[in-house]
Amino acid sequence: MGDLYQVQRAMRQMRRAALARGVMAVLDIGTSKMSCIVLQFDGPGQFREEDGVGPMAGQSNFRVIGAATTQSRGMRYGEIETMAETERAVRTVVSSAQKRAGVRVDHVIACLSGARPSSYGLAGEVSLDSGKCTEHDIGAVLAACDVPDFGRGREVLHAQPVNFAVDGRSGLSDPRDHVGNRLAVDVHALTIDGDAAGNLVHCIRRCDLELAGVASAAYVAGRAALVEDEQELGSACIDMGGGITGVSIFVRKHMIFADAVRMGGELVTQDIARGLRVSTQMAEWLKTRHGGIEATGRDDREMIQVDGGTGADAGDWDHDRRAVSRADLIGIMRPRVEEILDEVRAVLDAAGFDCMPSRQIVLTGGGSQIPGLETLAARILGQNVRIGRPLRIQGLAQNMTTPGHAATVGLALFAAHPQDEWWDFDMPVSSHGARSVRRVARWFRNHW
Repeated sequence: MGDLYQVQRAMRQMRRAALARGVMAVLDIGTSKMSCIVLQFDGPGQFREEDGVGPMAGQSNFRVIGAATTQSRGMRYGEIETMAETERAVRTVVSSAQKRAGVRVDHVIACLSGARPSSYGLAGEVSLDSGKCTEHDIGAVLAACDVPDFGRGREVLHAQPVNFAVDGRSGLSDPRDHVGNRLAVDVHALTIDGDAAGNLVHCIRRCDLELAGVASAAYVAGRAALVEDEQELGSACIDMGGGITGVSIFVRKHMIFADAVRMGGELVTQDIARGLRVSTQMAEWLKTRHGGIEATGRDDREMIQVDGGTGADAGDWDHDRRAVSRADLIGIMRPRVEEILDEVRAVLDAAGFDCMPSRQIVLTGGGSQIPGLETLAARILGQNVRIGRPLRIQGLAQNMTTPGHAATVGLALFAAHPQDEWWDFDMPVSSHGARSVRRVARWFRNHW
């Protein structure tokens, strides 16, 4: 069995240990902010082998007992750029969440928004020797998937069976005990840049924490922001963060595609700072307090008092203080938001999103809260657009139920109820697929 399976199974075992102890933390390390929530579980039996293939998320068995958010440091495009700064920020947010929870946390599950994700659809097929599908047959058909060369430095983050078929009867989420002669499977594999992921692992270890799992931020945001019908019928989640805009597509309650646009809300802030000649802090305040992208007739008359904070006269309040119109602010913000949505549209087109049974688009993430975004997105992306707030989970403070915390909430759902992955099944080592997967395991052996 390849080292990849051993490493992922080791993380699953750590997850079980944390669940047995009753406490675990989830850590969303974003470009602009970091969030940590501490979860308390009802009992040790929350992760069961018999849960079946592809169990849906639920949250009746856990509650939030501590939460904290801090500004990110050392991050760029959803990846760690300056290790020491990121480590300090992680230590700060985890320590704050632990103090509010009143417990020590040893195990964390983290999500990754950058690392240039790339999706692959894999397929496998085997004969059912006994005339009925067994657990062994599921392992065999997963091992039979022909794994391509993902490229140098690319590593598998998720490998989820998204569809089973027995003798052509497709759409099965759990094929066990189905009678037939042939079993087929479709698998969605999400790969990421190994170095970016390795930096995340290294950072968590430097913080004296055990890593019990890693998930794609686009994936967990979709699990939190899409309602069950949307996950079933075919919807896209657009997670608009500070440095990255994640794109994920769900159908039949599984993610079947994920990608990321390396643009986010920080670019809008930088445009405002340059365009109005103000500090980055003032630009962020203007964006969140007065920003928008749909102009009205009164925006020319709505004046906003700002201080410059840039240039030779920075700090001279009487000299720098001036007024800008909201129309000017909108004129700066709109082109950049249009550019981001155009890039998202190109990603959705490349993924074949127009072929989905339902073409619902859900915008979430901190950037989705810009006034007027829903209307503009409907014109660029399609008519079925809504803003998605994350599911409510017990004990979470009101200020963390906004779209900006969708990935954090989704990570909690992922921690409590992970969907089945390739490495959750025993695969015959002699199979071609298992040998192919072993080739992508070198990074895991070296870093985990």
